[in-house]
Amino acid sequence: MSTTSMNNPTRNTRSAFFALWMRGAALLVVGVAAWMLMAAPLHAQVALRADTVHTMTGDPIINGVVLIEGSTIADVGPADAVDIPDGATVYEGTVATPGLVDPRGTVGLSGIYNVDSDQDQLDTTAPMQPDLRAIDAYNPQEELVAFLRDQGITTVHTGHGPGALISGQTATFKTTGETVDDAALSDISALSMTMGSAATEQFSSPGTRAKGASMLRDMFLQAERYRDADDDRDRDLAMEVLVQVLDGEIPAFIQVHRSHDILTALRLADEFGFDLVLEGASEAYLVTDEIAEAGVPVVLHPPKIRPFGAAENAQLTTAGELHAAGIPVAIQSGYEAYVPKTRVVLFEAGIAAANGLPHEAALASITRTAAEIIGQSDVIGTLEPGKHGDVALYNGNPFEYVTNACTVVIEGEVVKEDGCP
Repeated sequence: MSTTSMNNPTRNTRSAFFALWMRGAALLVVGVAAWMLMAAPLHAQVALRADTVHTMTGDPIINGVVLIEGSTIADVGPADAVDIPDGATVYEGTVATPGLVDPRGTVGLSGIYNVDSDQDQLDTTAPMQPDLRAIDAYNPQEELVAFLRDQGITTVHTGHGPGALISGQTATFKTTGETVDDAALSDISALSMTMGSAATEQFSSPGTRAKGASMLRDMFLQAERYRDADDDRDRDLAMEVLVQVLDGEIPAFIQVHRSHDILTALRLADEFGFDLVLEGASEAYLVTDEIAEAGVPVVLHPPKIRPFGAAENAQLTTAGELHAAGIPVAIQSGYEAYVPKTRVVLFEAGIAAANGLPHEAALASITRTAAEIIGQSDVIGTLEPGKHGDVALYNGNPFEYVTNACTVVIEGEVVKEDGCP
C-alpha cells in the first residue's frame, strides 16, 4: 500500500463507505427481485386425463386432456395434441365433465340438519317479499354444500324457495370459499315466485289461484309506475327488484306444477314482457306445445320427486318429452321438506337418462343447458379455453350409482382428491 493511501484517512473512509453502499444496493436489488417473484401470481398448472372427456361443445374426446392454468382452462383436446408442461400436476380418471351445475335449489339457505337455525329458504311473514336477498342468508360453509361438491357439483343457483307468491331473490355460488364474497358468482340471479296451490297454503291471502295472479299483476303494475316516476321518488327495495325483472335484467323463476298454472304463468310473462323460467313443471308434458311456442326454458323437478300435492302427476319421462319438443330443459335439486333438504342433480339426471332423455342431453341438463338458463354460460358449463377451470373427474359413467367423483377442481383449485382407481 502506498504511503499516500496510508496517510489519507478521509480517502480510506470514503472508499469503505462506497463499498458498503454498493453491497447494500446489491442486496436491495436482490431483495426487490425476490419480493417481486413472491408477489407475482403463481399460475398453478393442473392437467386432467380421461378415457372420455365430455366438453359439451361437440362429440366427446376419446383419450383426452383438460389443461388448467391458474383459474381458467388453457387447452382441451386429445392427449397427443395437448402439451402438458413439465411440473404440471396430472390427475387421471375414466370420464371428465365440466363442473356440474345445479340450476335451482335452496342449498346454503336450507341446511342438512332440518333445524330452525339452518332453514332460511322461506319467510312466511308476508306472501310477497321481492326485496329479500339470497346473498344475505347463504352459508358457504353449510355441510350440504360440501356434500354436493363431493359429487362433482361446482356451481349452485340457489336462494329463496317455493311457497310464496314472491319469496325473494336467488343468487349463484361456487361450492367453495369460506365467505359469501369468496363463493358468489352472481349476487342476484333471478326472482323466485310461486303460482298455484303451493302459494296459497302458507297464507290467509291469497286464498285462491285467481287472487294470487291478481296480486302479482297489481305488484307488477306498481313496479311499472315506480319505474316511470320522477328520479326524486323515495327508494323502494321491492320495486327496484321488480323493475329489474320488467327490464329483462333478471328472469322470474316461477314454480308451477299443474298444467293450468303453467299456462297462467305464460300469460303473465306475456302480459308484462318479462323473461320467464318455468320451475318444477310436473305437468309440462300436457302443455309442451304452448311452452315451446312461448320459447320458455324449463328447470324441471327432480325426476325422483315425491309425487303428491301439486306434483302428484310428475312423471319420469317428462325431461325426455320436453327435450324432444325442442324445449331447453335443466334438472334442479329443488327443495325437500325432509333431511337432507335437497336432492343431487347428478343422480336425478341419471334417472332422466334412464327414462328417455338422451345421455348427452342429460349431461347438458346439469352442465351446458343449466349454465345457459341461469345466465352463466360465458364462464361455466362447457370445457373450453378461457372458461373457469371447473372440472369433475369420475372413475366411471357419472350416471351410474357405483361411480364416484374422484377429483373435483374449481377455478383451478383441486377441492377433492380421492384418486381414481
